[in-house]
Amino acid sequence: MELFGVPLETIYLYGLIIFGGLTFLFILFNDIFSGLELPDIFNPTLIFSFLTVFFASGFLLESLTGINSVMNAAISLLISISIVTLLNVFVLIPISSAEESLAFHDNDLRGRVGRVLTSVPVDGFGEVLIENISGSIAKTAASYKNEEIVSNTKVLIIEVKNGVIYVIPHENE
Repeated sequence: MELFGVPLETIYLYGLIIFGGLTFLFILFNDIFSGLELPDIFNPTLIFSFLTVFFASGFLLESLTGINSVMNAAISLLISISIVTLLNVFVLIPISSAEESLAFHDNDLRGRVGRVLTSVPVDGFGEVLIENISGSIAKTAASYKNEEIVSNTKVLIIEVKNGVIYVIPHENE
């Protein structure tokens, strides 16, 4: 079958090359687009993946089987919907909700005691080391009371905002 005088197999191949290349480029330069606040339905990763799988399966079905071209397009549509749904549910959603570490959530740090690695200046940021059974993690820290905290001071974590922990010096009782 032909569309606009061009065989469907050629259209599928061109679509595969174009959208496969766009998908690859989007994966490489994804951080540039991460600042755009698009609704989840306009996720470029899903759209490019859908079109790449659609054109790839359409090309393979058109060139390897003798099935009607309309049926090939319908089967390709079902294949791409299935694969992109699996990609979204099992890969993209878990990645988007992951944190830095699997050992804890940021909210679990409140009330913990750590040690200052890099001094926390007034109106500035330092670094605090938090140790637990599964290992240690260094987090960016600021003073909760807006006072200087020198290196090697034990501190108590009061709150966590945007990945920054707010601490006060810890007095041992």
